[in-house]
Amino acid sequence: MMEAAVVVAADGSVLHWHRPAGRSHTSLPDSRDLWEVIWEHRELIAGIAHTHPGAGWPRPSWEDVTTFSACEDGLGRRLSWWIATSDRLRHYRWSGPRKHDYAGWFPVGPTPWLGHLRVISGFNEPIWSAP
Repeated sequence: MMEAAVVVAADGSVLHWHRPAGRSHTSLPDSRDLWEVIWEHRELIAGIAHTHPGAGWPRPSWEDVTTFSACEDGLGRRLSWWIATSDRLRHYRWSGPRKHDYAGWFPVGPTPWLGHLRVISGFNEPIWSAP
């Protein structure tokens, strides 16, 4: 399993699959290329999903939360942030009032990119477990 990410448009379509060199089973390296994709699609982007190793309900790391905040600061608006494990998906958004206050919810709406995200992360098969 190697972490991967996907940049998702407001209509649910995929804008970019992110599998950078240097990724590991626990992290994605900082990437200027990813920021350029985000900036290029800033009017279309709804959010970014990435994977965490293992199973169960994922929680963002401090590095995840500071990345969420920095990207939103750069864009001047809030995004959706999904984190997937082999069997669960959680949706995070800024909840305030502090800069790094993000809360998680069960995803609402379709996630057509989820199965492929798990595949490119190296999970054996795409799995979806309802909340």
